[in-house]
Amino acid sequence: MKAADLIKAIDADRDAHIAFLQAFVQAPSPNPPGDTRAAAEVITNYLTERGIDSRVIAPRPQMPNIISDFVCSNGEGPRLVLNGHIDVFPVGDSDGWKRDPWSGEVDSHGQLHGRGTCDMKAGTAASIIAYAYLHHHRQHLKGSLGLTAVSDEETGGRWGSRYLLDDPRWRGDCMLNAEPGGLGTIRFAEKGTLRLTFTVRTAGAHGAYPNRSGSAVKIAARLITELAEVENIQPDLPSSLVKYLKRPEVHKAIDGTMGAGAAAIMLKPTVNVGTIHGGLKVNMIPDRCVFEADIRLPIGLKASDVMKIIDKILKKYPEVEVSVQEAASNPASSSSHEHRMVDIIARTAKTVTGDRPLAIPSLGATDCKHWRYKNVPAYVYGVSPGRMAMTDESVSVDEFIAVLKTHVLSAWEYLGGVL
Repeated sequence: MKAADLIKAIDADRDAHIAFLQAFVQAPSPNPPGDTRAAAEVITNYLTERGIDSRVIAPRPQMPNIISDFVCSNGEGPRLVLNGHIDVFPVGDSDGWKRDPWSGEVDSHGQLHGRGTCDMKAGTAASIIAYAYLHHHRQHLKGSLGLTAVSDEETGGRWGSRYLLDDPRWRGDCMLNAEPGGLGTIRFAEKGTLRLTFTVRTAGAHGAYPNRSGSAVKIAARLITELAEVENIQPDLPSSLVKYLKRPEVHKAIDGTMGAGAAAIMLKPTVNVGTIHGGLKVNMIPDRCVFEADIRLPIGLKASDVMKIIDKILKKYPEVEVSVQEAASNPASSSSHEHRMVDIIARTAKTVTGDRPLAIPSLGATDCKHWRYKNVPAYVYGVSPGRMAMTDESVSVDEFIAVLKTHVLSAWEYLGGVL
């Protein structure tokens, strides 16, 4: 059995792969509320039909995690883990959709429609199908392979990947994920988050008497302006990585997949004030204002460094208290952009698509961070983001198949399969 034979088998089974993805999309799994049981059943049925044992680990009954693993005929080798999530963003008002958000319909342009097709049911389906192929041909491989199809990614992973990784069995020597990063990139790192709640309190007064009290809203406005100072902090990065990320082709890949200007902020912290609430009535001086800030931390920058700057700023604002939203705050994470798996994915993707993807960091977060926190290299290669999290979300069937092939062949080579 060689890599070329796997490609032929995947092409021969193309309709079955599309049907599986359709069934997966047609099983709603919005988070919140986070109930993924119907979609998880699609996965377990798929594995059972192919004679593959799997198990459900569900610290929350409505949020099952599907796990499976096997040892190859020669167990002396690396352990690879494939990871993807089952939960997706909510639909919101479905009236804005041209099709049923859970239709799984394939249109005449080869786009498969439905919530979560990009993020990330196409990727998770690719991982599951890849796992099934590798299980079937495990006699040709070395080492072992694990599969973790998890819930709760969209709300932080406490009951999904993070929970599973308390057991070293699911860490492995390397992890491969198919979040929507685009066929032109391999994601090796991602920004972290620092979520803060600021509360401003004053005496308050009648609107005609500003001499009696400061306005909590005005104070909040001045503070928000000063928080921009955080964006000037420089991360502490190895010079070799800085040099790599400044290469023109890397800049082009970052902007090409995440939008113009993304490369310029990749190594900078950013501050977004996402919510602000203050005041009771137009002719009253507000005695309270609360706002939330989402600070994105580039690799090489710790939350403690940011808080030093913020604490210094707050010395001028005795009316203000700040608290960290611990559950929603995570450090930046990274793996080596020169790891063996990066080269394997890049060469394999070029064989499949004709183009060699470049390794870049991500602005957004994935479950890869949980593996990286455990010092396990973790990488993303997936479909284009497209209309991810938007109305009329859809995925290219051809891209889905390309990701499937790339994951199968990458895992095949990593586990010692004949090329």
